[in-house]
Amino acid sequence: MSIRATNQADVIPLRPLPAAVPALPREPLWRDLVGEVLRRERQAQGRTLKDVAEAARISMPYLSEVERGLKEASSEVLAAAAQALGLSLADVLALAGERLVSLPAARSRSRSLGPGAAGGRRSVRPAGPAGPTGSAGATRPSGPMGGVLLAA
Repeated sequence: MSIRATNQADVIPLRPLPAAVPALPREPLWRDLVGEVLRRERQAQGRTLKDVAEAARISMPYLSEVERGLKEASSEVLAAAAQALGLSLADVLALAGERLVSLPAARSRSRSLGPGAAGGRRSVRPAGPAGPTGSAGATRPSGPMGGVLLAA
């Protein structure tokens, strides 16, 4: 008998294993969405990867990895690629945001949270001076949303 065989023991779980939880649809990664937007725009313009990479002053292999969602590009790289495509960084991010909202995984995730759930939205409080209640950031409920501002 080998040492490996003598060191192995039967393991008896103390409690039963949990039942398999159905997997939720995979949330898309932001880098995938941004890369998809950059590639779609580049192809719509009939431009090559080399052309856009040179105009943006970034390497062609790196731009390719960004477009395929393999690299998480910095805001500087994204702005340069956007500008090379005749877009602003805000344009690229808005298009990626629209794509995110339209994906089935994102929609089914927000539906699974149930009615009344924020669906991943955060309430945003004013950062300015004290509100009507006298404490900074606090507001009295008013209007149909009860004083809560939701941001996507």
